Amino acid sequence: MAILDLFNLKGKIALVTGCKRGIGKAMAEALAEAGADIIGVSANLELDGSEVEGSITALGRKFYAYQCDFSDRASLKAFCEKVKADHPVIDILVNNAGTILRKPIAEHPDEYWDEVIAVNQSAPFILTREIGKDMIERGSGKIIFTASLLTFQGGITVPGYAASKGAIGQLTKAFANEWASKGVNVNAIAPGYISTDNTTALRADENRSRSIMERIPAGRWGEAEDFKGPIVFLASDASSYMHGTVMTVDGGWMGR
Repeated sequence: MAILDLFNLKGKIALVTGCKRGIGKAMAEALAEAGADIIGVSANLELDGSEVEGSITALGRKFYAYQCDFSDRASLKAFCEKVKADHPVIDILVNNAGTILRKPIAEHPDEYWDEVIAVNQSAPFILTREIGKDMIERGSGKIIFTASLLTFQGGITVPGYAASKGAIGQLTKAFANEWASKGVNVNAIAPGYISTDNTTALRADENRSRSIMERIPAGRWGEAEDFKGPIVFLASDASSYMHGTVMTVDGGWMGR
Protein backbone atom coordinates (compact mmCIF):
# COMPACT_ATOMS: atom_id res chain seq x y z
CA MET A 1 0.00 0.00 0.00
CA ALA A 2 1.31 3.46 -0.91
CA ILE A 3 2.29 5.45 2.16
CA LEU A 4 -0.38 8.16 1.87
CA ASP A 5 -3.05 5.50 1.35
CA LEU A 6 -2.34 4.26 4.87
CA PHE A 7 -3.85 7.51 6.20
CA ASN A 8 -6.99 7.34 4.03
CA LEU A 9 -10.20 7.04 6.10
CA LYS A 10 -12.66 7.03 3.21
CA GLY A 11 -15.69 4.89 4.02
CA LYS A 12 -15.05 4.98 7.78
CA ILE A 13 -17.32 6.47 10.41
CA ALA A 14 -15.86 8.09 13.53
CA LEU A 15 -17.56 8.93 16.82
CA VAL A 16 -15.93 11.97 18.43
CA THR A 17 -16.99 13.10 21.90
CA GLY A 18 -16.47 16.70 23.00
CA CYS A 19 -16.39 17.85 19.37
CA LYS A 20 -18.08 21.23 19.70
CA ARG A 21 -14.89 23.25 20.07
CA GLY A 22 -11.18 23.14 20.76
CA ILE A 23 -9.18 19.95 20.35
CA GLY A 24 -12.26 17.78 19.75
CA LYS A 25 -13.49 20.00 16.92
CA ALA A 26 -10.05 19.97 15.28
CA MET A 27 -9.91 16.18 15.60
CA ALA A 28 -13.34 15.73 14.03
CA GLU A 29 -12.42 18.04 11.16
CA ALA A 30 -9.13 16.20 10.58
CA LEU A 31 -10.83 12.82 10.44
CA ALA A 32 -13.33 14.24 7.95
CA GLU A 33 -10.52 15.69 5.84
CA ALA A 34 -9.04 12.18 5.74
CA GLY A 35 -12.36 10.82 4.44
CA ALA A 36 -14.41 9.75 7.47
CA ASP A 37 -18.01 10.63 8.22
CA ILE A 38 -18.47 11.98 11.75
CA ILE A 39 -20.79 11.24 14.64
CA GLY A 40 -20.38 14.23 16.93
CA VAL A 41 -21.51 14.40 20.55
CA SER A 42 -21.13 17.04 23.24
CA ALA A 43 -23.22 18.10 26.20
CA ASN A 44 -24.43 21.26 24.46
CA LEU A 45 -23.86 20.49 20.78
CA GLU A 46 -26.48 22.06 18.52
CA LEU A 47 -28.44 19.27 16.84
CA ASP A 48 -28.56 21.28 13.65
CA GLY A 49 -26.38 24.03 12.25
CA SER A 50 -23.37 23.84 14.57
CA GLU A 51 -20.03 25.28 13.51
CA VAL A 52 -18.42 21.85 13.50
CA GLU A 53 -21.23 20.44 11.37
CA GLY A 54 -20.74 23.24 8.86
CA SER A 55 -17.00 22.66 8.54
CA ILE A 56 -17.42 18.91 8.12
CA THR A 57 -20.25 19.00 5.59
CA ALA A 58 -18.26 21.59 3.64
CA LEU A 59 -15.68 18.83 3.15
CA GLY A 60 -18.34 16.62 1.59
CA ARG A 61 -18.61 14.38 4.63
CA LYS A 62 -21.71 13.46 6.66
CA PHE A 63 -22.20 14.74 10.21
CA TYR A 64 -24.58 13.25 12.78
CA ALA A 65 -25.14 15.37 15.90
CA TYR A 66 -26.00 14.11 19.38
CA GLN A 67 -26.16 15.54 22.88
CA CYS A 68 -25.12 13.71 26.04
CA ASP A 69 -24.49 14.76 29.62
CA PHE A 70 -21.46 12.59 30.36
CA SER A 71 -21.75 13.31 34.09
CA ASP A 72 -25.12 11.53 34.18
CA ARG A 73 -24.99 7.73 33.95
CA ALA A 74 -28.56 7.40 32.66
CA SER A 75 -27.93 9.96 29.90
CA LEU A 76 -24.74 8.14 28.90
CA LYS A 77 -26.41 4.74 28.70
CA ALA A 78 -29.30 6.17 26.68
CA PHE A 79 -26.81 7.72 24.28
CA CYS A 80 -24.91 4.44 23.91
CA GLU A 81 -28.11 2.58 23.04
CA LYS A 82 -29.28 5.21 20.55
CA VAL A 83 -26.00 5.73 18.72
CA LYS A 84 -25.43 1.99 18.37
CA ALA A 85 -28.95 1.56 16.99
CA ASP A 86 -28.52 4.46 14.57
CA HIS A 87 -25.01 3.42 13.50
CA PRO A 88 -24.44 -0.34 13.74
CA VAL A 89 -20.85 0.07 12.51
CA ILE A 90 -18.57 2.62 14.21
CA ASP A 91 -15.00 2.24 12.99
CA ILE A 92 -13.28 4.88 15.12
CA LEU A 93 -14.01 6.10 18.65
CA VAL A 94 -12.38 9.27 19.97
CA ASN A 95 -12.93 9.76 23.71
CA ASN A 96 -12.20 13.47 23.94
CA ALA A 97 -14.98 14.93 26.12
CA GLY A 98 -13.71 16.17 29.46
CA THR A 99 -14.00 18.78 32.16
CA ILE A 100 -11.77 20.44 34.75
CA LEU A 101 -12.67 22.09 38.06
CA ARG A 102 -10.05 24.03 40.03
CA LYS A 103 -9.78 24.49 43.78
CA PRO A 104 -6.96 23.75 46.25
CA ILE A 105 -7.05 20.19 47.56
CA ALA A 106 -7.88 21.20 51.13
CA GLU A 107 -10.95 23.03 49.83
CA HIS A 108 -11.81 20.70 46.95
CA PRO A 109 -15.49 19.74 47.38
CA ASP A 110 -16.93 16.26 46.82
CA GLU A 111 -19.14 17.50 44.02
CA TYR A 112 -16.11 18.75 42.06
CA TRP A 113 -14.42 15.39 42.45
CA ASP A 114 -17.52 13.40 41.54
CA GLU A 115 -18.29 15.41 38.41
CA VAL A 116 -14.76 15.30 37.03
CA ILE A 117 -14.37 11.56 37.68
CA ALA A 118 -17.76 10.86 36.09
CA VAL A 119 -17.03 12.84 32.91
CA ASN A 120 -13.32 12.14 32.45
CA GLN A 121 -12.98 8.58 33.70
CA SER A 122 -16.24 6.67 34.07
CA ALA A 123 -17.91 7.88 30.87
CA PRO A 124 -14.97 7.02 28.56
CA PHE A 125 -14.70 3.58 30.16
CA ILE A 126 -18.37 2.82 29.64
CA LEU A 127 -18.50 4.22 26.11
CA THR A 128 -15.38 2.31 25.09
CA ARG A 129 -16.71 -0.92 26.56
CA GLU A 130 -20.03 -0.59 24.75
CA ILE A 131 -18.72 0.57 21.35
CA GLY A 132 -15.72 -1.74 21.60
CA LYS A 133 -17.87 -4.85 21.95
CA ASP A 134 -18.97 -4.46 18.33
CA MET A 135 -15.43 -3.73 17.15
CA ILE A 136 -14.29 -7.00 18.73
CA GLU A 137 -17.03 -8.92 16.92
CA ARG A 138 -15.94 -7.39 13.59
CA GLY A 139 -12.26 -7.87 14.35
CA SER A 140 -11.32 -4.25 13.69
CA GLY A 141 -11.52 -0.80 15.22
CA LYS A 142 -9.57 2.23 16.38
CA ILE A 143 -10.03 3.79 19.81
CA ILE A 144 -8.22 6.95 20.90
CA PHE A 145 -8.45 8.52 24.36
CA THR A 146 -7.51 12.12 25.12
CA ALA A 147 -5.10 11.91 28.04
CA SER A 148 -3.06 14.84 29.43
CA LEU A 149 0.31 15.87 30.81
CA LEU A 150 -1.42 15.14 34.12
CA THR A 151 -1.51 11.51 33.07
CA PHE A 152 2.16 11.73 34.14
CA GLN A 153 2.20 14.68 36.59
CA GLY A 154 0.11 15.78 39.54
CA GLY A 155 -0.81 19.33 38.63
CA ILE A 156 -1.91 22.07 41.02
CA THR A 157 -5.47 22.62 42.34
CA VAL A 158 -6.93 19.97 40.00
CA PRO A 159 -6.81 16.66 41.93
CA GLY A 160 -9.86 15.19 40.23
CA TYR A 161 -8.52 16.04 36.78
CA ALA A 162 -5.10 14.58 37.60
CA ALA A 163 -6.63 11.40 39.01
CA SER A 164 -8.94 10.95 36.04
CA LYS A 165 -6.25 11.55 33.44
CA GLY A 166 -3.89 9.19 35.25
CA ALA A 167 -6.67 6.63 34.99
CA ILE A 168 -7.04 7.28 31.26
CA GLY A 169 -3.41 6.28 30.77
CA GLN A 170 -4.01 3.03 32.61
CA LEU A 171 -7.32 2.34 30.84
CA THR A 172 -5.57 2.80 27.50
CA LYS A 173 -3.14 0.04 28.46
CA ALA A 174 -5.81 -2.16 30.05
CA PHE A 175 -8.05 -2.09 26.97
CA ALA A 176 -5.06 -2.59 24.66
CA ASN A 177 -3.86 -5.62 26.63
CA GLU A 178 -7.19 -7.37 26.07
CA TRP A 179 -8.14 -6.12 22.62
CA ALA A 180 -4.91 -5.89 20.61
CA SER A 181 -5.17 -9.57 19.69
CA LYS A 182 -8.76 -9.00 18.55
CA GLY A 183 -7.89 -6.42 15.88
CA VAL A 184 -8.72 -3.31 17.91
CA ASN A 185 -6.09 -0.61 18.41
CA VAL A 186 -6.40 1.38 21.64
CA ASN A 187 -4.08 4.35 22.14
CA ALA A 188 -4.15 7.85 23.65
CA ILE A 189 -2.98 11.37 22.89
CA ALA A 190 -1.70 13.47 25.79
CA PRO A 191 -1.96 17.19 24.99
CA GLY A 192 0.47 19.63 26.54
CA TYR A 193 -0.49 23.20 27.35
CA ILE A 194 -2.95 24.15 24.62
CA SER A 195 -4.85 27.38 23.96
CA THR A 196 -8.37 26.14 24.73
CA ASP A 197 -11.20 26.95 27.15
CA ASN A 198 -9.66 24.60 29.74
CA THR A 199 -6.51 26.73 29.98
CA THR A 200 -8.10 30.18 29.99
CA ALA A 201 -7.40 30.62 33.72
CA LEU A 202 -3.76 29.58 33.31
CA ARG A 203 -3.14 31.87 30.36
CA ALA A 204 -4.74 34.76 32.25
CA ASP A 205 -2.39 34.24 35.21
CA GLU A 206 0.73 36.14 34.16
CA ASN A 207 3.08 34.30 36.55
CA ARG A 208 1.77 30.80 35.77
CA SER A 209 1.68 31.47 32.05
CA ARG A 210 5.26 32.73 32.04
CA SER A 211 6.55 29.77 34.08
CA ILE A 212 4.79 27.37 31.72
CA MET A 213 6.20 29.01 28.62
CA GLU A 214 9.71 28.84 30.07
CA ARG A 215 9.40 25.05 30.27
CA ILE A 216 8.12 24.42 26.74
CA PRO A 217 11.07 23.79 24.41
CA ALA A 218 8.97 24.71 21.36
CA GLY A 219 8.48 28.18 22.89
CA ARG A 220 4.73 28.44 22.40
CA TRP A 221 1.37 27.19 23.64
CA GLY A 222 -0.11 24.49 21.45
CA GLU A 223 -3.10 25.01 19.19
CA ALA A 224 -6.03 22.70 18.49
CA GLU A 225 -4.78 22.24 14.93
CA ASP A 226 -1.64 20.56 16.29
CA PHE A 227 -3.77 17.45 16.88
CA LYS A 228 -4.93 16.92 13.32
CA GLY A 229 -1.94 14.84 12.25
CA PRO A 230 -1.74 12.69 15.40
CA ILE A 231 -5.45 11.82 15.40
CA VAL A 232 -5.46 10.78 11.75
CA PHE A 233 -2.33 8.70 12.34
CA LEU A 234 -3.85 6.82 15.30
CA ALA A 235 -7.22 6.38 13.54
CA SER A 236 -5.67 4.98 10.35
CA ASP A 237 -3.82 1.90 9.13
CA ALA A 238 -0.58 3.86 9.53
CA SER A 239 -0.62 2.95 13.24
CA SER A 240 -1.71 -0.67 12.88
CA TYR A 241 1.07 -1.99 15.16
CA MET A 242 0.57 0.58 17.91
CA HIS A 243 -1.27 -0.58 21.01
CA GLY A 244 -1.46 0.90 24.51
CA THR A 245 0.63 3.96 23.68
CA VAL A 246 0.14 7.41 25.20
CA MET A 247 1.47 9.82 22.57
CA THR A 248 2.49 13.24 23.92
CA VAL A 249 1.77 16.32 21.80
CA ASP A 250 3.31 18.87 24.10
CA GLY A 251 5.95 21.01 22.39
CA GLY A 252 8.64 18.93 24.09
CA TRP A 253 7.44 19.41 27.70
CA MET A 254 7.82 15.78 28.76
CA GLY A 255 11.19 15.49 27.05
CA ARG A 256 12.45 18.29 29.24
